[in-house]
Amino acid sequence: MSTKFAQLEELIRPVVEGLGFEFWGLEYLSLGKDSVLRVFIETDAEKGIDVEDCAAVSRQVSAIMDVEDPISGEYNLEVSSPGLDRPLFELSQYQRFMGSVVSLRLRVPFDGRRKFKGQLTGIEGDEVVLLVDNEEYLLPIELIEKANIVPQF
Repeated sequence: MSTKFAQLEELIRPVVEGLGFEFWGLEYLSLGKDSVLRVFIETDAEKGIDVEDCAAVSRQVSAIMDVEDPISGEYNLEVSSPGLDRPLFELSQYQRFMGSVVSLRLRVPFDGRRKFKGQLTGIEGDEVVLLVDNEEYLLPIELIEKANIVPQF
């Protein structure tokens, strides 16, 4: 995890958890004046995450970001639930979705490719085990740039 992500998570996680939600993860897309800080929140409540929840978290995160000012320049803050095609950030999240189909992209090629889509079959140490076309891949978590659950209907 980069220093910027660690710094942002260190600021935002306590705010989200203090409001009674689970901090699912964050994405920061540095695009000049169109930069985006996306914060994902989750809850165990049966109703799930609604607009009021997102607004409450957004107000509190915005306040702490204004005070601490960890991002130079302008950016848009987005707060949402992870959704059905939820991104996966931590090994514990992969563990929770064992058996699901996952699409992921690596930072560098592994076995000649960067993109994988297959069934999440396990965790071994700090590696994610993915079954792709009857072949098992052990992919180190630190090499995963982006991973999402593929909804099955």
